[in-house]
Amino acid sequence: MNEPQRAIRAAYADSTITVYQAYSPEIGVPAARDGRFPAVWKRDRMTWVKPSFLWMMYRCGWGTKAAQETVLAVEISRDGFEWALRHACLSHYVPELHPDRAAWQRQLKQAPTRVQWDPERNLRLQPLPYRSLQLGLSGEAARRYADEWTVSIRDVTPLAHEIHALVRAGDLDSAARLLPEERPYPVDEELLAHLRG
Repeated sequence: MNEPQRAIRAAYADSTITVYQAYSPEIGVPAARDGRFPAVWKRDRMTWVKPSFLWMMYRCGWGTKAAQETVLAVEISRDGFEWALRHACLSHYVPELHPDRAAWQRQLKQAPTRVQWDPERNLRLQPLPYRSLQLGLSGEAARRYADEWTVSIRDVTPLAHEIHALVRAGDLDSAARLLPEERPYPVDEELLAHLRG
């Protein structure tokens, strides 16, 4: 099956989409317990969310990297997610999309969200030949994410460790069966046209 070069693949329901983040237990444990980010979570800093579970595993080393030991599945509203896409700027300059480098830099500075397309990963966390979305939220977007869009927060660290153990044991079939079911996210092409670089 041919995968599109850039696509949003995610676990989603009628009104929500799941994104992943990894934090220190100081943030992750109370966030999962209370279903909202604790006061120590900084709303004025950029935060990156990833719809791809395996890309998150690559980033946090299956929940073993320092300050990324707690892996969270954050269910947010699809309306919020699509607002973020609509107001996003690519994190890199693309001549076909931007009038010039200065215009892109102005747009990047003003946009509350950023998009990066990074190589998707397989169970061994090796890069695949197609890319998945990373979404950076700052300013208004970070505040909306924490205070309006978040529907639920689950600690999926045990799942990450279980899948990792199966991968280490060479049982990739069993590991694959435990992965969250991610499908192409249905989004209007116009919503992504400015983010295709």
